[in-house]
Amino acid sequence: MITLKEALTKSEDELKEIKKDIREKLKQNMELNAYIGEIMESQTSGVPILIKDNINVKGWEITCGSKILKGYVSPYNASVINKLHQNKMCGFGRANMDEFAMGSTSESSCYGRTKNPLDISRVPGGSSGGSAAAVAAGIAIASLGSDTGGSVRQPAGFCGCVGLKPSYGRVSRYGLVAYSSSLDQIGPITQNVEDAALLLDAISGYDSLDSTSANLPALNTFRDLDSNKRYKIAVLKDFLNDATQEVQDVYYQTIKILESMGHSIVEKSMLDTRYHISAYYIICTAEASSNLARFDGVRYGTRAEAENLKEVYLNTRSAYFGDEVKRRILLGSFVLSSGYYDAYYLKAQQVRKKICADYEAILNECDSILLPIAPTLPPKFGSSHSPLEMYLSDIYTIGVNLAGLPAICIPTMKNAEGLSVGMQFIGGKFNEQSILNIAYGLEKELQD
Repeated sequence: MITLKEALTKSEDELKEIKKDIREKLKQNMELNAYIGEIMESQTSGVPILIKDNINVKGWEITCGSKILKGYVSPYNASVINKLHQNKMCGFGRANMDEFAMGSTSESSCYGRTKNPLDISRVPGGSSGGSAAAVAAGIAIASLGSDTGGSVRQPAGFCGCVGLKPSYGRVSRYGLVAYSSSLDQIGPITQNVEDAALLLDAISGYDSLDSTSANLPALNTFRDLDSNKRYKIAVLKDFLNDATQEVQDVYYQTIKILESMGHSIVEKSMLDTRYHISAYYIICTAEASSNLARFDGVRYGTRAEAENLKEVYLNTRSAYFGDEVKRRILLGSFVLSSGYYDAYYLKAQQVRKKICADYEAILNECDSILLPIAPTLPPKFGSSHSPLEMYLSDIYTIGVNLAGLPAICIPTMKNAEGLSVGMQFIGGKFNEQSILNIAYGLEKELQD
């Protein structure tokens, strides 16, 4: 597939041929189930970018992979869509996803599961599984996903492409259907680091429509990419206790490569991952229970048969929310309830402050932190025996969202089965340039 960098140099006639080619390739890759429904365009001109199904595009049906929003047609564009239009790009098709971005496998979508193009018996990761699978399979030039606890980076790592989670506030959230408002960020999934920088630059910048948007100008990271700069990189070897031997081996090989390139490696330690996972799932489910209260059969999408208002709420939410969404709403409602708020939600926020302080202390001394993207390789469908197993797959990614930091995942090596092992570089707040430079240099080194 042509890269985003190359596509931006093409004429409109050439781009029409590229779009036609994508449609043809999609017919040959229907089994992946990465796209939802018929391909629509947010405008007729521009380089085609696949859009996750929780980002509003005017005139498109936006469902967040849920039955409850079937039939909802967006009356407006998300700010990132308008920014794509201003930078010679357009939305082109909807990407499959875990329902309301709740999941790490892309199995909970009402449209059926998305498959990993490297091995269709395995999960592509989630919740932006469709976005990553399409890029990895060569049926999308690049895509936009959303990252609440690793949902851009983890599927990118599982599918063998680049996924970038920007700093919280760097990219407007206006028009993104909120899962957890203090954690969500829209980010690019691309074929390489250059394309990630290009797409980040296009969608970044202050937006008056988003109260959480940082008052900062749009980035120019692509222009400033420098693979020759050398940095001090922290490694957290204590965190590796949760990883499989295969992931640990790749982690240590990556450290050796970075050292051979001239980067300084410093060993650091942080609060145990079990505190990260506990704080994250209390905070995100609490916010989700509040955000999803609006989907009640009255204002949006599908409405169940009922004889009174109470039954409208009960019947609609019971019939059209999936099991994972119900589970998280119940957990979120519980931790916010009277008598448990102080014991759970307040404690989780205190732990979050401690996690932020840990990251800040390390990143005041170092330029970046290197971590795996997940403790295992992409699991086979049906191999998780409980929701807890799925939640634990996020242990290396969720801390970044709790602290609002930027992080980029790049594919480092493949195992004997051809499965990708992704590693991530975490940077200081609003310091996307450093992690892009490190990733760009490593990408070049691995290709040589």
